[in-house]
Amino acid sequence: MPVVLDREGDRVVVRDLDDAGSETARTDVVVDDFPAYAAEREAAEHPRWIWSDTTEWYPRLLLAGVRLERAADLRLCRRILRGAAATAGTPLTTRPRDGWDAAPSAPVHDVGAALFDLTERVERDSALEEHLRQAEAVALSSEPGVLALLLAAESVGALTAAEMSHAGLPWSAARHDEILTELLGARPVAGRPARMEALVVRLRQLLDAPDLDPDSPERLLRALQNAGLPARSTRSWELKELQHPVIAPLLEYKKLARVLTANGWNWVDSWVHDGRFRPVYVVGGVVTGRWASDGGGALQLPHQVRGAVVADPGWKLVVADAAQLEPRVLAAMSGDAAMARAGRAHDLYEGIVQSGAVADRNEAKYGMLGAIYGGTTGVSGRVLPRMRRAFPDAMHLVEEAARAGERGERVRTWLGRTSPSRGGEGYDETLSPEARDRARSDARSWGRFTRNFVVQGTAAEWAMCWMGSLRRRLWDLGEGEPGAARHPFARRPHLAFFLHDEVMVHTPAEFADQVEHEVRAAAADAGRMLFPSAPVEFALTVAQVDSYDRAK
Repeated sequence: MPVVLDREGDRVVVRDLDDAGSETARTDVVVDDFPAYAAEREAAEHPRWIWSDTTEWYPRLLLAGVRLERAADLRLCRRILRGAAATAGTPLTTRPRDGWDAAPSAPVHDVGAALFDLTERVERDSALEEHLRQAEAVALSSEPGVLALLLAAESVGALTAAEMSHAGLPWSAARHDEILTELLGARPVAGRPARMEALVVRLRQLLDAPDLDPDSPERLLRALQNAGLPARSTRSWELKELQHPVIAPLLEYKKLARVLTANGWNWVDSWVHDGRFRPVYVVGGVVTGRWASDGGGALQLPHQVRGAVVADPGWKLVVADAAQLEPRVLAAMSGDAAMARAGRAHDLYEGIVQSGAVADRNEAKYGMLGAIYGGTTGVSGRVLPRMRRAFPDAMHLVEEAARAGERGERVRTWLGRTSPSRGGEGYDETLSPEARDRARSDARSWGRFTRNFVVQGTAAEWAMCWMGSLRRRLWDLGEGEPGAARHPFARRPHLAFFLHDEVMVHTPAEFADQVEHEVRAAAADAGRMLFPSAPVEFALTVAQVDSYDRAK
């Protein structure tokens, strides 16, 4: 049963709809009473809640101890439908931009925050009107079935993101301090940690630059050039190409500086509270549909600090990594039987070697990455002709996507998320030779983007389906803790972290084996949802560990 929510003054307006979208009942609930109302209806009916924005509504329900099974996020769905090629020409896509096209609200994670203090930053129609517009757009689209699955997966992703932020990633501030002290030296009262300061002294000596500040790219580049080095920038990958005694300590300094800046003591003080790191996930924050983060750097946790992610006493971390996800997705999308056979090996790259297409795993890896990301030099360029002969259907799919991008056309993922327009035709015979060269270069660059878009975006869809299935399966394990208001996951296995093709479940130790089973079963579910007839296996590497650094 669809239930649409709107906020009007000090009340939440709840509209029940029938399957045709007609209103069958309206209930006005005082804002402060809404969590109890939602909990009661969820327990009795498990309706499909429809609301403006999961980041506006759901964190406040979770703070009150209310977990929902299903909810449609109209803002996220609007963004997909607005840009989808399948909905082109529908009334929704031709209407002017309005409040439903706005960016997400900031999630609320403060236990003391007033429930549903929702303030609209941009005027917009009611949730019911927008829901009906979106239902019409899907019905009129050229691919209603796959679009409906994409919208459902995106909305479940929003619920999952809010739940992971609410539950938090278990984090030991004490262990983090030990890691930083081992890497950098003791936390300084002011200035740099001791190990970094010692490296600065060494750098100044080697470059004969007593006032060098290695944190200033301009001053560092000038010092390198004054020392006779042909440095063009201070990027690590370019520095590695230079030969000089200063390069090794400089690269070491840059590595430590990244840890200090991104995940040092100040980061712990800001982001870790009560033994939990609560990042802000942005669902669909990347144009391909991948998630991003809006604070805390959740999707860029360096290996050096992962030892601080420590399970609670009596709990375990179950960490699962989808092996070579993008190549497997490419095999399924293209229907390439030879690549599907190679993917039956747990290590798809070894399967490619066994097929005889390439000589070793390194060639298989770089050849496949070149195919997906458009690499044409080095190992990638050398083995691509062999990959085309061995896996013609897979290579044809990505090369057609690249050519479409070069022509200025849009491409789509398996479920219909559509790439943006390039913003110009690119090549014009009336342009100057220099401008035509730039246009050709821009077209090739956009072709590399569209080549990757179709695969990376579809992999993101598979991952959302994986998490959605796993979220449902985990809820059936364990039970809530009596009297544990505000903590619906207190004694239940729950998703705690997600990184593109990797998930982490925090679980009571007695459920760890069952969780591992459900993680694998959910991956199989995702494969069947997206590719019901493709003989592609989505292999996982799963580990039960006490700390994240032991997962790999």
